[in-house]
Amino acid sequence: MSKKIIGYCRVSTDNQKDEGTIDIQRQALKEYAEANGYDLVKVFEDEGVSGGLEDRAGLAELFNFLEDKENKEVEAVLIFKLDRLARDLRIQENLIYKLKEREKGLLSIKEPDLGDSDPMRKAFRQFMGIVAELEKSFITMRMTAGRKSKIKFKQKYAGGGIALGYSTKDKDLIIDEAGAETIRQIFKMKRYQRKGLREIARELNRQGTPTARGGKWHAGTIKYILANPLYKGNMLYSGIEAKRDDLALL
Repeated sequence: MSKKIIGYCRVSTDNQKDEGTIDIQRQALKEYAEANGYDLVKVFEDEGVSGGLEDRAGLAELFNFLEDKENKEVEAVLIFKLDRLARDLRIQENLIYKLKEREKGLLSIKEPDLGDSDPMRKAFRQFMGIVAELEKSFITMRMTAGRKSKIKFKQKYAGGGIALGYSTKDKDLIIDEAGAETIRQIFKMKRYQRKGLREIARELNRQGTPTARGGKWHAGTIKYILANPLYKGNMLYSGIEAKRDDLALL
């Protein structure tokens, strides 16, 4: 059974004389596939676009096609030449890495070996993986620092799950009266009626009182609510506390 592959062609406006037309590349892909026993099921094209990733509708469609479960049998992408994927080595390697993440290979008519046998290419690919990890860590660092700054200096909601009794408006917490009444009832049953955690949960389930996520009440949920300092007007995030009397429910 022939291996299923898809093709990609690109011609930039400024270099059509050197690169030939899309038709020439498309024909070359078909001939290569036939000669090597591949089943070329579809060809994606970008004509008159740069080697960057701007306005690469055909390339975007290619990745969408590969991510569709109905096309999981496609094993590789065939190109005329590596610089048709991109001229920039960094972009080339990033796209190869993206294909590898999806367990897809890359075949080139003009470059027979794009695998890990080239030590320089493999080293660069590994380097790009490290860069990607550092970039992710950098983004996480900035997000965390921003949230800490928001609660420390602005006394504003820093993100995360929204506790029962609250909703959000303009990226900050506000009291949701329906949920707030449930919270007050829980504290009342614990403080004044001396009910246990399971007993409170049973009573709320008997009443049909909705939880934050629409499920059943459990003793662990009640324990978490009773220990949440936000209901007393103390907002916490990553060890930083902000006093918010306007959010106190008790």
